[in-house]
Amino acid sequence: MGRTRVIDQQQVLDAAERVVARDGAARLTLDAVAVEAGISKASVLYDFKSKQALVAALVNRSVAADNAFNAQMTERLDGAPNATIRGRLLAAAKPFPDDFRAVALNLCAALAQDAALRQTIQRNQAEVIETIATSSANPRGAMLAYLALEGLKLLESLDYHRWPRAERDRIIREINWLIDAAPRDDLPLPDPA
Repeated sequence: MGRTRVIDQQQVLDAAERVVARDGAARLTLDAVAVEAGISKASVLYDFKSKQALVAALVNRSVAADNAFNAQMTERLDGAPNATIRGRLLAAAKPFPDDFRAVALNLCAALAQDAALRQTIQRNQAEVIETIATSSANPRGAMLAYLALEGLKLLESLDYHRWPRAERDRIIREINWLIDAAPRDDLPLPDPA
């Protein structure tokens, strides 16, 4: 009979997030996570065979948590039109907390260096885009809203810009307006001349 597990993988991932937020993804080591979690390196290795596997688990957990939160906000709309994109707007109503920004910024550095890690994000984005395109009353307006929302979130999560709360609330309202916008087909591309 095997030993009873006493170390929760989620606690190890929590420790890894703290290391990333404090020291950066480049300094994330199995040793540093073990010290932060108060466990042995062997215990970290048991669940996460390498630093890459640990970072992949962090990315997967972040994607799953984000998807669950967005689904929860979408369910609050109880089948209203454009529920998927409006649910994502509800989920983004509050800015990211500072501790999330630090982790997101540092994990982006790891994602930039690892094509396999990026595939998780790419697959997730493809699914979200497909759902918005197929479930929205006005797919083009909804897609513009999604692009604007993701741009806002990217600027904030990478700590490129922080809007004052009143201005951010206005931007969210205007993105909501885009959902019902009907782009014209006859609009010209910008002229570089």
